[in-house]
Amino acid sequence: MQLDLRGEQIVALKFIGKDPNSPNTNSPTVWLDETDGSLVIQGWKLDETTTAEVNATAPVPDHETVLRIPARMAPYLKEAMGDG
Repeated sequence: MQLDLRGEQIVALKFIGKDPNSPNTNSPTVWLDETDGSLVIQGWKLDETTTAEVNATAPVPDHETVLRIPARMAPYLKEAMGDG
């Protein structure tokens, strides 16, 4: 946790956008971590078939995950990367 000079927590995540067409509480969601420029993405878990296809290419390590976001989220990704 990073604190400012007054001892208040500095929030590094900048909210970019939620999927406006999602039937489940407007997720997926995209944030930008302003401390290092990385993206933080909430998405849908993969089904077993898709997971098997991913693992056939290269197994996903235990400390990583793969998620799915719809193509309609591309504008949020572009915005987060400074291309929006």
